[in-house]
Formats: sequence, C-alpha cells, structure tokens
Amino acid sequence: MNSPLSSIHEASMSILETLGVRIHHPELLEMLSDRGIRRDGDTLFFTRTQVESLIASAPSEIRLHAPNPAYDMVLGGDRTYYGAGYGCPSILDGEGVRRSTTFEDYLTFLKLVESSPAFCLNGGVLVQPSDITPEHSFPLMLRAAILHSEKCLMGMPGHRREVEILMEMMAIARGGKDAFKAKPQILTLVNATSPLQFDSIALETMEVCARYRQPVIISPGPIAGATGPVTLAGNLAMGNAEALAGVAITQLLREGTPVVYGLQATTADMATGGVSIGSPGFSLEAMTTARLAKRYGLPCRGGGGGTDACCVNAQSGYESMMSLMVSRREKVNLMLHSAGILDAYGAMSVEKFITDLEVISMVEYLEGGYETATDDLAVSVIEQGVDGVPFLAHPHTLKNCRTTPWIPSVSWRGPLKGRTGKEVFDHRIDAARDRLLSAYKPPHHEPNRQNQLDTFLESLGIPVGHTAG
Repeated sequence: MNSPLSSIHEASMSILETLGVRIHHPELLEMLSDRGIRRDGDTLFFTRTQVESLIASAPSEIRLHAPNPAYDMVLGGDRTYYGAGYGCPSILDGEGVRRSTTFEDYLTFLKLVESSPAFCLNGGVLVQPSDITPEHSFPLMLRAAILHSEKCLMGMPGHRREVEILMEMMAIARGGKDAFKAKPQILTLVNATSPLQFDSIALETMEVCARYRQPVIISPGPIAGATGPVTLAGNLAMGNAEALAGVAITQLLREGTPVVYGLQATTADMATGGVSIGSPGFSLEAMTTARLAKRYGLPCRGGGGGTDACCVNAQSGYESMMSLMVSRREKVNLMLHSAGILDAYGAMSVEKFITDLEVISMVEYLEGGYETATDDLAVSVIEQGVDGVPFLAHPHTLKNCRTTPWIPSVSWRGPLKGRTGKEVFDHRIDAARDRLLSAYKPPHHEPNRQNQLDTFLESLGIPVGHTAG
C-alpha cells in the first residue's frame, strides 16, 4: 500500500478502535456484541485484527447471475460494469423543466437500460415513482424489473419484512427459494449514515440479504464539509471506516456473505452547503475508493457519470466525462449513476441518459487501445499511398472503416444545413432514444410466472393495477 492509502487506512483503523460505529438496532447490536465485538452503549468498536479477519472472509469476486447468462457479471479484479442512475425523485426534461417521476418513467428507463449494450444490470430504484403508494413502490418496481429484463437486477433496501418480500418475489421468479439462495441473483445497495452510524433500514437489509445469501453494496456517502471533514483525506478516512465496518457486519451476520466495498464519498459546495458530485474532488475520492478496495481484495463500487448541472449542457458533459474516465481507468468494478443523472443525484433525464451512453462509448473505445498486427500497421498500404493510391478509396480502408474508427451516435460532425447546433443535437438525442425504445423486446418467462408474482403481491394487499404494463 502506498503512503496516501496507508495513511487513510491507519486513520480508519484508529477511528474504528477508538470512536467506533453506532448501531441503531438493539437486536442486532446485541447479536454483534455477542459475537465478540466490544460494545459501549449503542456503539461497537472493532480491533484491527477483527477487521482484517472479517474482511478476509468476504469473497474477492462475486458472480451475479442473470436470467440470460450472457449478462452475468463477475464483480472483482479489474472488470468494469456500468449501472444507470439510481434513486432520483424528479425528472428534468430537455428544456430543464423539473417534474415528479411516475411509474411510466420507471418503465421507460427499464426499457432503455435493457436495450443498451452498455449495461448488464437493470432495475433497482432507477427513479422513485410518485404516483404509486410509497409502501408498495419497491415490490411493484421489482415486479416490473423481473418481467421487463433478462439482465442482472438491483434490489432495494428496507425494513426486514419489506426486504423479505422482495427476496420472496425473487424466489418465485427464479425457481423457488433453494434455487434462489444457491447463487447471487440480486444486488442490494445499503448506506451508512455519516458520521459513523448504521440505521435500522441498512442493518435489516444486510441481515435479510445475508440470510438469503445475496450480495450487498456497503455504500457510505460522507460529504466533505457537510457530513464529514472538509479535507478529502479526512472524509475518506471516515468513509473508509464506515465501509469496513459495514463489510465486517455482513460477515458477522453470515460468514462468506458476498459484499461490495462501495464508498461513494462526495464533496460539498461551500457556497450553498449542497452536495457536489461534479467536482474534481469527487473524482479524486472515487479514485481512492477503487485503490482501497483493491488493497482489501474486495469488489468495489464507485464513481459514475454524475454532474451538478441541471440540464444537458457543456457542464454536464465535462463533469460526467471526468468522473467516468477516472472510474474506468481505476477499474472500478461497478459504476452506478453512469447514465441519466443531473442536479447532483436530484434528477434523472432521458436526454442525459443518451448523452452519457455516448460518453461511455468514447471511454470504452479509449480504454480499449488499438492493435499492432501486420494489417493494423498497414506498411504495404502506406507504400501504395506513397505511390499515389488514395487512402480513402483503398480496399484496406473499405474493409475497416466501419469497425476501426469510433463512430458517434449523438455527436455531429457535419454541416448544420440551416439548423442550429442545438436543433441538430436535440434531434440526434431523440433519434437515439427512439432507436433504443423501438429495439426493446420483452424477455421470455416461464409460463404462469407473472400470475404467481401477481397472486403473491395481491395476497399482501399490493394491487398491481396500472403498473401491469
């Protein structure tokens, strides 16, 4: 471990040993204490030895299984995957007008994600619909994700029974409880509460996921200058302590529980006190997150394509590109919030989603490098060019012109022909969106699967109603 990482690690160990982590759940607090963790009131204190031992019991790789094995994800090592936005309560349209999200928006993003080759992961809280009963929203959203996707699925956190309902739905969809528990099939994100706390929702979500042998992402989100120290090193030291405590708790709940180190440290705008995810400080923290996780031998989540901009503009482009470039170069295993995010997690945007796909395509092309085989070096082609054969019409160019250069879907390089640049840009975004939606095809399901899910939900008093689409 190099010096900056070593310093952060040592500070985190000191925090866990001397300050501890508050556990807002009497039952689980007592259980964790009974398993050897020192307790004082509602605070648990972890020794260095305990942390290192518990981290070592967590898998270094997680294979998340999709209904279509072509979309299986192996989190860990240097593999990288993208995830769309998560958790936004609002939609910002192409003109920057904000409105509350609806279930129809959720279905739209399910289909966009499903049709896009950039993603192996779908579902979760792509947006938070405002037009369905809050206590019914997560089961209905998971039902929609199960029925609309053959990719890996994100779950949702909640209190014990709420998460159990989601797990029981997955068991119905995946051939029974035993078949579901036999392998990781849904990935759930839980947050620490900075500074140095876990609430009952996070803890009960971890407990249920561990019981069902499903992976969790431990994702503290300390905000430098607001919920954590203003210095990046201090914010990272505290967030790392929270993440390590969460990983340790999952292993105390059930040894070998698959867990993702998901520190998502951010910064504060000191002028407003609001969170900032478009700053270079955020990207520096994402870089450190990846390096810490790889030091601990854990799969990692971090970074993404977020921005503080409130519409699709130059700011949203350069901020998202910076974050995605850093995340990809640091080989973050899972980059949630990679498409669609505006207003510092405050809103999702279809237009931003489409432009982020363009950025992801550029980043992947850049990271893919180039070949140096004989045909790629093209010395004989150069010789013919020197003799006057035009490169543009050469057979070598015709053979490779559709596969070798990066070809944009949204970016425009030609004349405007009387239109404004914005008109061309908006038209190409709309066309790309329409192509994805037109390409969507519902996945095949076992006969009666939907009826089984609906019967289960109705037995709980959760009406399918207008969410049946």
